[in-house]
Amino acid sequence: MTTPHPDHDRGLEFDLSTLLSRRRGLGMLFGAGAAAALAACTPSAGGGSASPSSTATATASTTAAASPSASATSTVTRAFAECGVEIPEETLGPYPGDGSNGPNALEASGVVRRDIRSSFGGSTTKAEGVPLTVTLTLLDNSNGCAPLAGAAVYAWHCDQGGKYSLYDSGLENENYLRGVQEADANGQLTFSTIYPGAYSGRWPHIHFEVFESMSNATAAGQVLAVSQIALTESACKEVYATSGYEASARNFPNTTLTSDNVFGDDGGVYQLATMSGSVSGGYTAALNVTV
Repeated sequence: MTTPHPDHDRGLEFDLSTLLSRRRGLGMLFGAGAAAALAACTPSAGGGSASPSSTATATASTTAAASPSASATSTVTRAFAECGVEIPEETLGPYPGDGSNGPNALEASGVVRRDIRSSFGGSTTKAEGVPLTVTLTLLDNSNGCAPLAGAAVYAWHCDQGGKYSLYDSGLENENYLRGVQEADANGQLTFSTIYPGAYSGRWPHIHFEVFESMSNATAAGQVLAVSQIALTESACKEVYATSGYEASARNFPNTTLTSDNVFGDDGGVYQLATMSGSVSGGYTAALNVTV
Protein backbone atom coordinates (compact mmCIF):
# COMPACT_ATOMS: atom_id res chain seq x y z
CA MET A 1 0.00 0.00 0.00
CA THR A 2 1.33 3.45 -0.89
CA THR A 3 1.89 5.69 2.11
CA PRO A 4 0.69 9.21 1.21
CA HIS A 5 2.89 11.06 3.70
CA PRO A 6 5.96 9.05 4.80
CA ASP A 7 7.54 12.10 6.50
CA HIS A 8 4.39 13.35 8.17
CA ASP A 9 4.81 14.88 11.63
CA ARG A 10 8.55 15.16 12.00
CA GLY A 11 8.12 16.38 15.54
CA LEU A 12 8.14 19.50 17.67
CA GLU A 13 11.88 19.98 17.44
CA PHE A 14 11.60 20.45 13.69
CA ASP A 15 8.53 22.66 14.01
CA LEU A 16 10.06 24.93 16.63
CA SER A 17 13.22 25.45 14.61
CA THR A 18 11.22 26.40 11.52
CA LEU A 19 8.89 28.65 13.51
CA LEU A 20 11.85 30.46 15.07
CA SER A 21 13.48 30.86 11.67
CA ARG A 22 10.25 32.33 10.28
CA ARG A 23 9.87 34.77 13.17
CA ARG A 24 13.51 35.89 12.95
CA GLY A 25 13.13 36.37 9.24
CA LEU A 26 10.21 38.68 9.89
CA GLY A 27 12.11 40.58 12.57
CA MET A 28 9.86 39.42 15.38
CA LEU A 29 11.16 40.14 18.89
CA PHE A 30 9.94 37.55 21.38
CA GLY A 31 8.84 38.86 24.76
CA ALA A 32 8.76 36.87 27.95
CA GLY A 33 5.28 35.53 27.17
CA ALA A 34 6.29 34.17 23.79
CA ALA A 35 9.48 32.67 25.18
CA ALA A 36 7.49 30.92 27.88
CA ALA A 37 5.05 29.59 25.31
CA LEU A 38 7.89 28.16 23.24
CA ALA A 39 9.51 26.65 26.29
CA ALA A 40 6.24 24.88 27.06
CA CYS A 41 6.31 23.42 23.54
CA THR A 42 9.77 21.89 23.85
CA PRO A 43 9.66 18.09 23.61
CA SER A 44 10.49 16.01 26.64
CA ALA A 45 13.56 13.81 26.88
CA GLY A 46 11.49 10.95 25.53
CA GLY A 47 10.71 12.91 22.36
CA GLY A 48 6.95 13.19 22.94
CA SER A 49 4.85 16.27 23.53
CA ALA A 50 4.60 17.72 27.00
CA SER A 51 2.13 15.88 29.21
CA PRO A 52 -0.95 17.93 30.13
CA SER A 53 -1.25 19.01 33.74
CA SER A 54 -3.99 17.69 35.97
CA THR A 55 -7.37 19.40 35.67
CA ALA A 56 -7.72 22.42 37.93
CA THR A 57 -10.98 23.07 39.78
CA ALA A 58 -12.20 26.60 39.14
CA THR A 59 -13.18 28.57 42.23
CA ALA A 60 -16.58 30.21 42.46
CA SER A 61 -15.02 33.68 42.31
CA THR A 62 -13.04 32.84 39.17
CA THR A 63 -16.10 31.40 37.47
CA ALA A 64 -18.17 34.43 38.37
CA ALA A 65 -15.51 36.82 37.09
CA ALA A 66 -15.22 34.99 33.78
CA SER A 67 -18.82 33.91 33.23
CA PRO A 68 -19.88 33.98 29.57
CA SER A 69 -22.70 36.22 28.43
CA ALA A 70 -26.24 34.97 28.19
CA SER A 71 -25.81 34.55 24.43
CA ALA A 72 -23.04 31.98 24.86
CA THR A 73 -23.72 28.49 23.58
CA SER A 74 -23.74 25.35 25.70
CA THR A 75 -20.20 24.70 24.46
CA VAL A 76 -19.02 27.84 26.23
CA THR A 77 -20.78 26.84 29.44
CA ARG A 78 -19.21 23.38 29.30
CA ALA A 79 -15.84 24.92 28.56
CA PHE A 80 -15.76 26.71 31.90
CA ALA A 81 -16.42 23.48 33.76
CA GLU A 82 -13.57 21.77 31.91
CA CYS A 83 -11.08 24.64 31.89
CA GLY A 84 -7.73 24.36 33.64
CA VAL A 85 -5.83 22.04 31.32
CA GLU A 86 -4.01 23.74 28.47
CA ILE A 87 -4.34 22.16 25.04
CA PRO A 88 -1.38 19.82 24.40
CA GLU A 89 1.19 21.27 22.01
CA GLU A 90 1.60 19.19 18.88
CA THR A 91 3.55 19.15 15.66
CA LEU A 92 2.56 21.34 12.73
CA GLY A 93 3.33 18.44 10.43
CA PRO A 94 5.12 18.99 7.14
CA TYR A 95 2.13 20.57 5.35
CA PRO A 96 1.11 23.65 7.39
CA GLY A 97 1.06 26.17 4.55
CA ASP A 98 1.89 28.93 7.03
CA GLY A 99 5.29 29.86 5.65
CA SER A 100 7.25 27.70 8.08
CA ASN A 101 7.69 24.91 5.53
CA GLY A 102 7.26 26.25 2.02
CA PRO A 103 4.04 27.94 0.84
CA ASN A 104 2.27 30.56 2.94
CA ALA A 105 -1.51 30.70 2.61
CA LEU A 106 -1.71 33.17 5.50
CA GLU A 107 -0.44 35.98 3.28
CA ALA A 108 -3.02 35.32 0.57
CA SER A 109 -6.09 37.51 0.22
CA GLY A 110 -9.16 35.42 0.97
CA VAL A 111 -7.73 33.15 3.66
CA VAL A 112 -9.99 34.76 6.30
CA ARG A 113 -13.22 32.84 5.81
CA ARG A 114 -15.64 30.52 7.57
CA ASP A 115 -16.29 28.14 4.68
CA ILE A 116 -12.96 26.53 3.77
CA ARG A 117 -14.22 23.90 1.34
CA SER A 118 -13.16 25.74 -1.83
CA SER A 119 -9.83 27.11 -2.98
CA PHE A 120 -9.56 30.89 -3.16
CA GLY A 121 -7.54 33.27 -5.30
CA GLY A 122 -6.58 31.69 -8.60
CA SER A 123 -8.77 28.60 -8.21
CA THR A 124 -12.29 27.79 -7.11
CA THR A 125 -11.92 24.00 -6.89
CA LYS A 126 -14.16 22.63 -4.15
CA ALA A 127 -13.17 19.72 -1.93
CA GLU A 128 -15.88 17.06 -1.94
CA GLY A 129 -16.92 15.08 1.11
CA VAL A 130 -19.36 14.71 3.99
CA PRO A 131 -20.08 18.18 5.49
CA LEU A 132 -18.43 18.96 8.83
CA THR A 133 -18.88 22.04 11.01
CA VAL A 134 -16.06 22.65 13.50
CA THR A 135 -16.49 25.00 16.48
CA LEU A 136 -13.61 25.89 18.79
CA THR A 137 -13.98 27.70 22.11
CA LEU A 138 -10.78 29.53 23.09
CA LEU A 139 -10.12 30.15 26.78
CA ASP A 140 -7.34 32.17 28.44
CA ASN A 141 -5.78 30.04 31.17
CA SER A 142 -3.77 32.98 32.56
CA ASN A 143 -6.93 35.04 33.01
CA GLY A 144 -9.22 32.73 34.94
CA CYS A 145 -10.26 30.89 31.78
CA ALA A 146 -12.02 33.94 30.39
CA PRO A 147 -13.03 33.72 26.71
CA LEU A 148 -10.08 34.58 24.50
CA ALA A 149 -11.97 37.14 22.43
CA GLY A 150 -10.15 38.54 19.42
CA ALA A 151 -7.70 35.67 19.08
CA ALA A 152 -7.52 33.96 15.69
CA VAL A 153 -7.23 30.36 14.53
CA TYR A 154 -5.71 29.04 11.34
CA ALA A 155 -7.09 25.55 10.61
CA TRP A 156 -6.14 23.07 7.89
CA HIS A 157 -6.58 19.38 7.10
CA CYS A 158 -6.40 16.81 4.33
CA ASP A 159 -9.15 16.09 1.80
CA GLN A 160 -11.26 12.92 1.65
CA GLY A 161 -8.41 11.14 -0.15
CA GLY A 162 -5.86 12.03 2.54
CA LYS A 163 -4.11 14.68 0.42
CA TYR A 164 -3.07 18.22 1.39
CA SER A 165 -3.58 21.28 -0.78
CA LEU A 166 -0.45 23.32 -1.61
CA TYR A 167 1.78 20.24 -1.22
CA ASP A 168 0.55 16.99 -2.73
CA SER A 169 1.08 16.19 -6.39
CA GLY A 170 -1.51 17.91 -8.53
CA LEU A 171 -2.67 20.11 -5.63
CA GLU A 172 0.21 22.60 -5.56
CA ASN A 173 -2.05 25.34 -6.94
CA GLU A 174 -4.99 24.54 -4.67
CA ASN A 175 -5.47 25.98 -1.17
CA TYR A 176 -8.76 24.45 -0.13
CA LEU A 177 -9.38 23.18 3.42
CA ARG A 178 -7.37 26.06 4.89
CA GLY A 179 -8.70 29.20 6.54
CA VAL A 180 -8.57 31.72 9.37
CA GLN A 181 -11.32 32.84 11.73
CA GLU A 182 -11.45 35.34 14.62
CA ALA A 183 -12.91 34.40 18.01
CA ASP A 184 -16.03 36.31 19.07
CA ALA A 185 -16.78 37.78 22.51
CA ASN A 186 -17.39 34.24 23.81
CA GLY A 187 -14.07 33.00 22.47
CA GLN A 188 -15.83 30.97 19.78
CA LEU A 189 -15.21 30.54 16.07
CA THR A 190 -16.56 28.13 13.47
CA PHE A 191 -15.38 26.57 10.23
CA SER A 192 -17.53 24.89 7.59
CA THR A 193 -15.55 22.12 5.93
CA ILE A 194 -15.66 18.46 4.90
CA TYR A 195 -14.82 15.38 6.91
CA PRO A 196 -11.09 14.70 6.43
CA GLY A 197 -9.88 11.35 5.19
CA ALA A 198 -7.67 8.84 6.99
CA TYR A 199 -4.21 8.19 5.61
CA SER A 200 -1.65 5.59 6.61
CA GLY A 201 -0.01 6.17 9.99
CA ARG A 202 -2.36 8.79 11.44
CA TRP A 203 -5.67 8.96 13.27
CA PRO A 204 -8.11 11.35 11.49
CA HIS A 205 -7.40 14.88 12.62
CA ILE A 206 -7.53 18.62 11.96
CA HIS A 207 -4.52 20.88 12.53
CA PHE A 208 -4.78 24.35 14.00
CA GLU A 209 -2.67 27.26 15.22
CA VAL A 210 -3.94 29.84 17.70
CA PHE A 211 -2.67 33.38 17.16
CA GLU A 212 -2.81 36.36 19.49
CA SER A 213 -4.90 38.34 17.02
CA MET A 214 -6.19 38.35 13.47
CA SER A 215 -3.36 40.64 12.38
CA ASN A 216 -0.84 38.19 13.84
CA ALA A 217 -2.46 35.30 11.99
CA THR A 218 -2.31 36.99 8.60
CA ALA A 219 1.24 38.23 9.12
CA ALA A 220 2.73 35.06 10.67
CA GLY A 221 2.96 36.72 14.08
CA GLN A 222 3.07 35.32 17.60
CA VAL A 223 1.66 31.80 17.94
CA LEU A 224 -0.07 31.03 21.25
CA ALA A 225 -0.63 27.31 20.62
CA VAL A 226 -0.22 24.62 17.97
CA SER A 227 -2.39 21.53 18.29
CA GLN A 228 -4.70 19.08 16.55
CA ILE A 229 -8.32 17.96 16.84
CA ALA A 230 -8.98 14.22 17.00
CA LEU A 231 -12.23 12.98 15.44
CA THR A 232 -14.34 10.25 17.05
CA GLU A 233 -14.19 6.60 16.06
CA SER A 234 -17.94 6.21 15.56
CA ALA A 235 -18.19 9.18 13.20
CA CYS A 236 -15.14 8.03 11.26
CA LYS A 237 -16.60 4.57 10.72
CA GLU A 238 -19.86 6.02 9.44
CA VAL A 239 -18.22 8.52 7.10
CA TYR A 240 -15.60 6.13 5.72
CA ALA A 241 -18.31 3.67 4.68
CA THR A 242 -19.54 6.22 2.11
CA SER A 243 -18.52 6.82 -1.50
CA GLY A 244 -15.34 8.83 -1.96
CA TYR A 245 -13.74 7.62 1.26
CA GLU A 246 -12.67 4.17 0.02
CA ALA A 247 -8.96 4.77 0.78
CA SER A 248 -9.87 6.01 4.26
CA ALA A 249 -11.91 2.87 4.91
CA ARG A 250 -8.79 0.82 4.20
CA ASN A 251 -6.41 3.02 6.20
CA PHE A 252 -8.52 3.81 9.26
CA PRO A 253 -8.40 0.38 10.97
CA ASN A 254 -4.58 0.40 10.94
CA THR A 255 -4.06 3.22 13.47
CA THR A 256 -5.72 3.70 16.85
CA LEU A 257 -5.82 6.75 19.09
CA THR A 258 -3.35 5.09 21.43
CA SER A 259 -0.95 4.06 18.66
CA ASP A 260 -1.11 7.41 16.85
CA ASN A 261 2.20 9.27 17.05
CA VAL A 262 0.48 12.52 18.08
CA PHE A 263 -2.48 11.52 20.24
CA GLY A 264 -1.00 8.27 21.55
CA ASP A 265 0.64 9.63 24.69
CA ASP A 266 -2.73 10.27 26.35
CA GLY A 267 -5.23 8.87 23.86
CA GLY A 268 -6.18 12.40 22.76
CA VAL A 269 -8.16 12.97 25.94
CA TYR A 270 -7.88 16.77 25.68
CA GLN A 271 -8.13 16.89 21.88
CA LEU A 272 -10.99 14.52 21.12
CA ALA A 273 -13.89 16.52 19.71
CA THR A 274 -17.46 16.25 20.92
CA MET A 275 -19.31 15.13 17.81
CA SER A 276 -22.84 14.62 16.57
CA GLY A 277 -24.67 14.33 13.27
CA SER A 278 -25.04 11.93 10.38
CA VAL A 279 -23.73 11.24 6.90
CA SER A 280 -26.93 12.58 5.34
CA GLY A 281 -27.17 15.73 7.46
CA GLY A 282 -23.49 16.39 8.08
CA TYR A 283 -21.50 16.33 11.32
CA THR A 284 -20.57 18.86 13.99
CA ALA A 285 -17.38 18.79 16.03
CA ALA A 286 -16.70 20.98 19.06
CA LEU A 287 -13.56 21.38 21.15
CA ASN A 288 -12.59 23.59 24.07
CA VAL A 289 -9.08 25.00 23.60
CA THR A 290 -7.41 26.41 26.71
CA VAL A 291 -4.21 28.35 26.02
